[in-house]
Amino acid sequence: MPCGRALNRRVFVSELRAIELKAFVPSIDFALSKQFYQDLGFELGWSSEDLAYLKSGGSCFLLQNFYKKEHAENFMMHLLAEDVEAWWSHVEVQGLIDKYGVSAEAPADKPWGLRDFVITDPTGVLWRIGQVIEPAR
Repeated sequence: MPCGRALNRRVFVSELRAIELKAFVPSIDFALSKQFYQDLGFELGWSSEDLAYLKSGGSCFLLQNFYKKEHAENFMMHLLAEDVEAWWSHVEVQGLIDKYGVSAEAPADKPWGLRDFVITDPTGVLWRIGQVIEPAR
């Protein structure tokens, strides 16, 4: 096929299968953030000086040794869990709020069918960790 010529093949949506989706989460202090996420309950799969792969069950993300204030201030992650109370209890038992100087709000039921809590990481990235419940009527 000549260079620059597109293959004229129709692709059907059913053929487009994703394997994994990962966000690149910023960090102002890479080492501190790596430890925070491990203390939060994520397993460190691998790490280099610029990037770390963190996972919990089938969920994962890449922590980057990169920070821009405008980017971090507007960054949010959502983790859907089986038991939000277990995650919240872990946050409390580990003393993550005081240890890392982060903010958090206790779990609450949301009218859209989630019970979740909010916690920020040491960079200010906001996380919502929740579980599915019956929506309010």
